[in-house]
Amino acid sequence: MVAHSNLIYKSYLIFQIVDRKPTTNNNPWEDTLFKKTTVALSAALAAGLAFAASAETVIKVGHGAAEAFHMHRALLKFEELVEAGSGGEIDVQIFPSSQMGPDREMIEGVQTGVLEMAIPPSSFFAGWDPAFAVIELPYMYASKDIAFGVLDSDAGNEMLARVENQGLVGLGWLELGIRNVTNNVRPVAVPADLDGVKLRTMKVPAHVATFESLGANPTPMNFGEVYSALQQGVIDGQENPLAIITSQRFYEVQKYLSTTGHVFAVYMPVISKPFFEGLSAEHQQLVRDSMTASRAYQAELVAAEESAQLEEIRAAGVEVLELTAEQRQAFAEKTESVRLQYREEVGAQAYDTWVAAVAAASGS
Repeated sequence: MVAHSNLIYKSYLIFQIVDRKPTTNNNPWEDTLFKKTTVALSAALAAGLAFAASAETVIKVGHGAAEAFHMHRALLKFEELVEAGSGGEIDVQIFPSSQMGPDREMIEGVQTGVLEMAIPPSSFFAGWDPAFAVIELPYMYASKDIAFGVLDSDAGNEMLARVENQGLVGLGWLELGIRNVTNNVRPVAVPADLDGVKLRTMKVPAHVATFESLGANPTPMNFGEVYSALQQGVIDGQENPLAIITSQRFYEVQKYLSTTGHVFAVYMPVISKPFFEGLSAEHQQLVRDSMTASRAYQAELVAAEESAQLEEIRAAGVEVLELTAEQRQAFAEKTESVRLQYREEVGAQAYDTWVAAVAAASGS
């Protein structure tokens, strides 16, 4: 229930402000208004909580993307399926756009029970288990189909199981997309074109190492800060899938886009292990099945929208450079050292198992 969950969350934020209200106030009109606002918000919060109380179980889901993004719309399908399948016994509440904090904080929120579910990029789990870094190493997969072939293999299932040591249950994979570079300095056709470009990356060491190897100046930054940082010139560029670039309207503050396709990234939906184990076996299966169905629905959305996104970016005045396979190969060769470095950091067994799964999915 996105609308009513947003109401509750915003009310919660206001009450945090109420708790920190200054002890002195020389403006009695402000003080009266403050008290009236508090009373109004109390009523709104009570109404929202009463609505949620009609369901036996509430699943709060946090993620960092905009509501226009295909992953959020896939979660709306998840919400619909879980609530219908449970006969209203489960109320799913979705909090998009980092309302519950940056990705790492949302993961920690699920671990501590503040939040039931989060949908972070898989790479963030490398902060707890280095093996997860292998999923988003640069130029690991020749295509999206190969990537999902690996994720759906025994190697992918073993990776999902690893988060149980972190108090979580992995529910599968949702597409984030193939990441591409945008910037305001110059078109990027060869690795040397990235020299000195101050480029926002996720707070993921493997991503930082990738752009260091390409000569850029990688600048890790929370996702919610990127648009304003581009607008103000704090950074020169960023790297994200086309669907993120369009849903976040980054094309309004960028001049060039190159289809570098350097990383295929996925979200890994996780749910609190104690919470999940507290559900009935029927509801556990419902949650799993609903997430699987949501991924299939997301794939339909992506297929229908992907070609139009590049045209939308072009129409906004961005110069688009579509790299050839040969041009991308130059980037892949330049980042080979990063893949070899992470074999040691990830662990030889985990790395070699993943690479073998890539080879199997590639038919080689």
